[in-house]
Amino acid sequence: MGEGQVREFTHEPVLLERCLALLAPALEADDAVAVDATLGLGGHSEAILERFPQVRLVGLDRDPVAVELSRKRLAPFAQRTTLVHAIYDQLPQVLSELGIAHVNGILFDLGVSSMQLDDAERGFAYSQDARLDMRMDNTQSLTAAEVVNTYSARDLAHILRSYGDERFAKRIADRIVGEREREPFNSTARLAEVVRESIPAAARRTGGHPAKRSFQALRIEVNGELDALEAAIPAAIDSLALNGRIVVMSYQSLEDQIVKISMAERAKSTSPRGLPVELPGHGPELEILTRKVETASDEELARNPRSAPARLRAAQRIRVAA
Repeated sequence: MGEGQVREFTHEPVLLERCLALLAPALEADDAVAVDATLGLGGHSEAILERFPQVRLVGLDRDPVAVELSRKRLAPFAQRTTLVHAIYDQLPQVLSELGIAHVNGILFDLGVSSMQLDDAERGFAYSQDARLDMRMDNTQSLTAAEVVNTYSARDLAHILRSYGDERFAKRIADRIVGEREREPFNSTARLAEVVRESIPAAARRTGGHPAKRSFQALRIEVNGELDALEAAIPAAIDSLALNGRIVVMSYQSLEDQIVKISMAERAKSTSPRGLPVELPGHGPELEILTRKVETASDEELARNPRSAPARLRAAQRIRVAA
């Protein structure tokens, strides 16, 4: 998509009603502030603004195209919205610049967006040939082509194994390095084919497209997703007002593990073990609202297959640390 162009995309927000139900108790105050930390196409934000007519919404996205599209979609609510081109780990700075001390509800819908997947030019999809890019923010410099063409075989294998849980990571990395000496990688189709050929035929028969895990791993590396998430969740919790709520949807195990651990750490007492009473200021800061990770219903899965990997966790701020 050329500079200045905006393509029309449609999508159905994942687990929308469940997200709204979890956020509702925190967003009913007259001066409530909500944050959509992953704005995307604005579906969740639009629903929040419609459902809670008094809410002020701050929306963040690292993709300037997404911010532009959401600005058009949310134009009827312009007086109650502030949309910012920023990564979610920059939330503290964004709120500080806006003069907002605390917020009442925060929503994260992690991973690659429908818009990014459906736009072949972005290079996220292994099923469509395109330039090897994978940048969520097209203003950054690092691309998937640079990773594939310049990282060592050892580093590539580490990325594929750590971020994609790819058991044939070394074989794939060695094959990539050998093939790029003949010709640098520039297209998603060639990379997908090399990955496919690197995996034994028997293993290719199950588990979906053979390149799925490798493409996921490269996307995470290009966009620094896990490092940003590890910083973002604690910062988001810190920004919550008393009784504020955070809802996070993740789409792969590494994301979900970061969210689970971050919430669990703040949901336990910091008093020394064995004391008969809770020390003042050492009680849990969060109450976990989801007893276990929640997933899409059969009805939603039939209607929106992209909701299948979604894993939802939520918590409420019950104590603000001094």
